[in-house]
Amino acid sequence: MGAMLAKKELAQECAVAAKPAKDGEADEPFDCSKDEIETALSKESDTQKVPDGFATENKFGDSYRNYEDSARQAEVSRTYNTMHRKQTLEFVREQHAKWLKFDKGEFTIMEVVEMLDALIDDSDPDNDLPNSIHDFQTAERIREQWPGEEYDWFHLVGLLHDLGKVMALPKLAGDSLLEQWAVVGDTFCVGCAPAMDAIVFSESFKENPDYNHPVYGTQNGIYEPGCGISNLVMSWGHDEYMFQMLKANGCTIPEAGLNMIRFHSFYPWHDKRAYTHLESTEDAETMKWVKEFNKFDLYSKGDAIPDVEGVKPYYQALLKKYNIDGKLKW
Repeated sequence: MGAMLAKKELAQECAVAAKPAKDGEADEPFDCSKDEIETALSKESDTQKVPDGFATENKFGDSYRNYEDSARQAEVSRTYNTMHRKQTLEFVREQHAKWLKFDKGEFTIMEVVEMLDALIDDSDPDNDLPNSIHDFQTAERIREQWPGEEYDWFHLVGLLHDLGKVMALPKLAGDSLLEQWAVVGDTFCVGCAPAMDAIVFSESFKENPDYNHPVYGTQNGIYEPGCGISNLVMSWGHDEYMFQMLKANGCTIPEAGLNMIRFHSFYPWHDKRAYTHLESTEDAETMKWVKEFNKFDLYSKGDAIPDVEGVKPYYQALLKKYNIDGKLKW
């Protein structure tokens, strides 16, 4: 994909944690043992080192992703505990049948962005601003560090990545309105045992009907080892919905960008490195892009609020370029 973004990242312990390369130069080779890779990624995750150029604390003056005693602990813990009790394989299949018909109405991307003025994510310990603001924060940070036309699709991914949260808003969802536990938060795969050590508020899975299921409660569950992350059935939420919605509407963003949307909340995998027994060889490339996206998604929450009206024309042009301008089916 191209020259490595920053030379300092080349000094990381393992190339699996390095940034994706830009066109013209090869990615760093994977020259570490599996144990070394897991150690390096665990260290990176546990220390939560904030990349240079980002605010070192969230808007509450706290560390990022604090799920122990954050300023929003009550609503965050309630959302996750309900999610983990209720998100079963059967529930997810029901949502696929309900939402992947794309029969909830026709709206433009910018109309949906404006709807998200009314949504504050109850799973987020770092932010209590409307989600629409976060979308522009993410997009503008990506645009700053990945400038130019070659990767303008990456800028657009920043704007689009959370729009699936509209499933929790009555203006679009109507009678299919979902509570936030079925829309927001970190995702996990259903149909196999949850990775308890890698998922926040994991104790509540013990009240999930699938937890003691003879198949769904096992390590592999309904999957074959090495089947690939893209073949997993993910817990239902805004990631999977937005990925499928863009595909259904003929979006031409490259697959790497669509996968950023699909897996950006799959923290147990890309951050804690759970579910590696289900990975395929192609997933290493996907993970590098997802991790590159996630630093903007997470750490831009400490940024100033962008001039939304001033930057809208730029993103409207990108919507046209990638075939998702005008009314889309939701």
